[in-house]
Amino acid sequence: MRTLEEIDIRQAESGEAAGIRQCLAAAFEPYRSHYTTGAYLDTVPDEASILARVQNMHVLVAVAPEGIVGTVGALLGNDAGHLRGMAVRPEWRGTGLSARLLYTIETWVQSQGCKRVTLDTVLPLQAAIRFYEKNGYRKSGTVSDLYGMPLVDYVKAIG
Repeated sequence: MRTLEEIDIRQAESGEAAGIRQCLAAAFEPYRSHYTTGAYLDTVPDEASILARVQNMHVLVAVAPEGIVGTVGALLGNDAGHLRGMAVRPEWRGTGLSARLLYTIETWVQSQGCKRVTLDTVLPLQAAIRFYEKNGYRKSGTVSDLYGMPLVDYVKAIG
């Protein structure tokens, strides 16, 4: 059984774009048929786009002996941090890794002076929606478009 003792959560480095992409691809592949092509490519971007995220966002990786098994990033805005690209490899689901990644990024966002955290997700990701709601996220009422898919905005007060 997988245990969190094996995991090191830390800030991503520029040379880890391929590992981050592999993690995103593994996490979202089961849902690929529910995505438009553009939405999937935005969710699982190429390595150059991931490198840009690592350079312009606060991106965390969860590293196990076999490599990167989880990731999440945050962009800072006015009084909020916006989460992007949260993923956990399928074999690590149910271990508590998602909750630990979420807690770690929320703690960082709060340490930067933010009072709330936002994130967007698409309707096919019902397990993720339940997870976010269980962890205090509520629909903001804003729905935008992600390459032809409804993108639902969630918000959580953190401080």
